[in-house]
Amino acid sequence: MKRINIKVLLGCSALMLVGQSCTDLTEKTFDALPTSGDFGTTAGQQSALIGPLYNGLGNYFDNMNGLNATTDEQMVPTRGGDWKDGDNWRRLYTHTWDPVTDNGQFNGPWGWCYSNITSINQQLGTVTDAALIAELKTLRAFFHYQAMDLFGNVIIADKVGVKSTQSTRAQVFAFVEKEILDNYAKLSPNVGGAYYGRMNQPVADMILAKMYLNAQVYIGTPRWADAITRCDNIIKSGKFTLNGDFFANFSNQNQSSPETILATPFSSTKRGGMNIHMRTLHYLNQQTYNLGSAPWNGYCTVTEFYNSFDDRDARKKMWIVGQQFKADGTPIMDDALPMVFTPEIPSFVMPAGAAGRLAGARSQKYQIQRNNPFNDQDNDFVIYRLGDVFLMRAEANMRNGNTAAALTDANLLRARAGLPAYTTATLTMNEMLAERGRELAWEYHRREDLIRFGQYNKAWRFKDVSGAFRQLFPIPNDQLVLNPALKQNPGY
Repeated sequence: MKRINIKVLLGCSALMLVGQSCTDLTEKTFDALPTSGDFGTTAGQQSALIGPLYNGLGNYFDNMNGLNATTDEQMVPTRGGDWKDGDNWRRLYTHTWDPVTDNGQFNGPWGWCYSNITSINQQLGTVTDAALIAELKTLRAFFHYQAMDLFGNVIIADKVGVKSTQSTRAQVFAFVEKEILDNYAKLSPNVGGAYYGRMNQPVADMILAKMYLNAQVYIGTPRWADAITRCDNIIKSGKFTLNGDFFANFSNQNQSSPETILATPFSSTKRGGMNIHMRTLHYLNQQTYNLGSAPWNGYCTVTEFYNSFDDRDARKKMWIVGQQFKADGTPIMDDALPMVFTPEIPSFVMPAGAAGRLAGARSQKYQIQRNNPFNDQDNDFVIYRLGDVFLMRAEANMRNGNTAAALTDANLLRARAGLPAYTTATLTMNEMLAERGRELAWEYHRREDLIRFGQYNKAWRFKDVSGAFRQLFPIPNDQLVLNPALKQNPGY
């Protein structure tokens, strides 16, 4: 179990039960957020009140995994009638989504960002502790950054009741940067323990590093040196180390990984939602892992992406291919066919039958929890980790002309993967993108990476070249209806 964070989330969940009050009116109750000075007057009490806000951060996984289907590393093909869902997965993958038809795909992430921003603003009105104020403002900046990245020109909501006017992407970038820099010194430098899964100085550095790495996309001006500085802060702090076992970062009990900078805690019984295995495994894999219910046979990886892994690459084991077996070792059959996963996907829409059900390599990057009666697992979802930092610094150095420094960082990851070191001849910018893909597959950084490298709109399997305007998702139709001040992104 995730001892520190699950306790925080569970302890704070009682504060959200606003419908359960005590019948003895003389007794003080703390099962609702108070409107008087009963609770929240000390720094410790104020700290307890932020638990539900981090529970909102936990929905990062659920909001990002679907949007990852717009990249070249993940697809959700139609198998007979399964996963047809009005062809919305096909429109995402082929970049033919529509603001009205696919409103739900985008309204969810928009609402996730702004509902959490609103909750933070409300809580900021009750907090007096300077460190907690800095933490909440940094968390608020994180959600603004996500909204800016996904939708471009969005709302800066820095107080309760703010007029819902639309700011440019550059204005939101400047706001997020200033918020983090202004509060950085007041954030805790501590990691792990009580600060696991929370905003602290290394997380602030990571948000800034991501923003600076993508600054040319966001504001038209490169900020490679600033990205390097923020990566340096994380690496030179000595607070994180590369995990000797790549897959230990994603195990069922991965909360102790020395590589994790920011993760969101999950539990099969106390904080559900980590169910990537259900989305990717075949129905009959229930027998492989002795699961409580049959998986849904949806997500798989694109054939060419799977083939980009060298057979010597230890990370290639994140994909499940080949004959599948029951827990007792008996081969599984799907109808009359041996249940053999093949990386080859013949078409996006496949007819009903075993052949279509078995197409595509499945993901086991996050360890699949055997003998689990629940649909949710205990793995924490990793948002930021040190492996990404080394690759970000390598890329920024390479773009800044320091190939030697880039080679040093990139080869740390190559060595862990069991691969030959890069040389000045082999580490090209295209190879840098490919290596980021192999290291960070299904960690939901791929869209940003493809856009930054100018590859998001290219053609790939079953997808034609798409317009550059698709680099931004549309402002959800529901939000346009609710707020006439919002203007739709160009092209939609």
